[in-house]
Amino acid sequence: MEIHRFIAFCLWISSLLLLFIPGDCFYLPGVAPEDFEKGDLLKMKVNKLSSTKTQLPYSYYSLPYCRPKKIIDNAENLGEVLRGDRIENSAYVFKMREPQMCNVVCRIVLDEKSAKAFKEKIDDEYRVNMILDNLPLVVPLRRQDQESPTVYQHGFHVGLKGAYTGVKGEKYFIHNHLQFTVKYHKDLQTDSARIVGFEVKPFSVKHEYEGEWSENTRLTTCDPHARRTVTNSDSPQEVEDKKEIIFTYDVEFEPSDVKWASRWDTYLLMTDDQIHWFSIVNSLMIVLFLSGMVAMIMLRTLYRDISNYNQLDTQEEAQEETGWKLVHGDVFRAPSNSELLCVYVGTGFQFFGMLLVTMIFALLGFLSPSNRGGLMTAMLLLWVFMGLFAGYFSACLYKMFKGTEWKKIALRTAFMFPGVVFVIFFVLNALIWGQKSSGALPFGTMFALVFLWFGISVPLVFVGSYIGFKKPAIEDPVKTNKIPRQIPEQAWYMNPVFSILIGGILPFGAVFIELFFILTSIWLHQFYYIFGFLFIVFVILVVTCAEITIVLCYFQLCSEDYLWWWRSYLTSGSSALYLFLYATFYFFTKLEITKLVSGVLYFGYMLIFSYAFFVLTGTIGFCACFWFTRLIYSSVKID
Repeated sequence: MEIHRFIAFCLWISSLLLLFIPGDCFYLPGVAPEDFEKGDLLKMKVNKLSSTKTQLPYSYYSLPYCRPKKIIDNAENLGEVLRGDRIENSAYVFKMREPQMCNVVCRIVLDEKSAKAFKEKIDDEYRVNMILDNLPLVVPLRRQDQESPTVYQHGFHVGLKGAYTGVKGEKYFIHNHLQFTVKYHKDLQTDSARIVGFEVKPFSVKHEYEGEWSENTRLTTCDPHARRTVTNSDSPQEVEDKKEIIFTYDVEFEPSDVKWASRWDTYLLMTDDQIHWFSIVNSLMIVLFLSGMVAMIMLRTLYRDISNYNQLDTQEEAQEETGWKLVHGDVFRAPSNSELLCVYVGTGFQFFGMLLVTMIFALLGFLSPSNRGGLMTAMLLLWVFMGLFAGYFSACLYKMFKGTEWKKIALRTAFMFPGVVFVIFFVLNALIWGQKSSGALPFGTMFALVFLWFGISVPLVFVGSYIGFKKPAIEDPVKTNKIPRQIPEQAWYMNPVFSILIGGILPFGAVFIELFFILTSIWLHQFYYIFGFLFIVFVILVVTCAEITIVLCYFQLCSEDYLWWWRSYLTSGSSALYLFLYATFYFFTKLEITKLVSGVLYFGYMLIFSYAFFVLTGTIGFCACFWFTRLIYSSVKID
């Protein structure tokens, strides 16, 4: 019962901390509100070029866009670097609440190489991402249904393909004129204001002018003095070798009733809340069904069996009994590959702790989209520090199996799962680096990840293992026979492969609708912010994994098959197989990835995701079955 006491102690300490920590409000660094006076300089920054077709981000200046005199990289956290963000200053200059019209940024003449680069990005539907006051640039898309709210597309496309009327063949056109709209909320008592919206309408315009080009040349297609503005793309700017492109922009400032605290609400407008509620109801129905079965087993069948078994007068009568009671002398026999099971269970506790704490922080608002990269950074750091739990639980289970070399189990726990993930990640990162994408990790970041692993996680795993191994071994409720009992021939439906595959369907069914939104946020570059729904689904997943494993474990023991250790882990863990199959279905039905490297990246990352899901769900099922078997066999009197 040491594991249960340790978990209860940790929860108790966490509750006390939550009660006694002062409740003063504070802002996370980088997301505090900033007041701007009229005429204040607004620093607009550029971010990566992103595409849902390739999943390979590139830095803004990988294309020959207008550059400032000196390019300054913005300080980025670990999560931003892993996402491929490359935030830099830009040549666009704004002043608060001072509209501008037809500002010329620069003029370039394309050569063959730069024209090819633009065409490739237009072909792959790349979008340009910009940031103002920590707000991402969006393109408002009006729906035909006027009652529907406006949908916002993150970033504007580099350009588009089209054909002139009566002319065969498609041409490439670049968006070289941007109409920015900065929405602000003004303080009624002072003249200061806060930025609450950042929108753009991109246009492709072939600018014209008279005479030779100079810094003072006035455009005839966009002239603020003549009040001539760009309103359409009737004469678009082609992308071809030797073509001249003039980049221009307008800035409008629009007052808004939206307050600074609510400025992300329009960006994160949820139009599919009914689907989420359907997901919750669907999952709850599965849980209720399983709970009914568990209740029937625990309250009726088991209670009756235990009562009858304990009332038997003679050993001969007991031997006439059949079912789960007959295997009491073998049910706690150590399984084959017990060390590997200990490693996976310890890693599963590490995952469970990381996800639980991450979702609590997300529910409290610390990991909102405004804290860019915060979610991934938090998950990495929590994973590292949860190595203490991985070592502790793997060592506790190892000692219960009569293991003696705790350093060996600690080493395997510290290196097995992270090692597999690191190898896959390193191969994928090499592919990204070969594509010269900004998504490739620089050497410094790779060194930081290795340091977190070897410098913090590995020592914590050893500390946890030392503590766990020093604890008294968990005692079995019944004695184990020296000679293993022969397992009778099983019915076809109790075949291990069949029952394991069946067991993974319900846990996957409980989460697959929410999984769709998670995949969409990752691969279609949308914000995921509905952590309340996610937390409910996570709780339902835990309950479903536990209950389906208990039900199938009971049926297995009733058929006198006592090899439940690995089967309990694999029963709920097999849901990861269905997750990977669903990811494959999602790839072919929802994504438009055509390049080989992009496809390898998708399946590589989804393989890591599925592997992690296997470890998590398998551990939940194992712990539930571990508790269940100890409970029922501790209730039986054994002579």
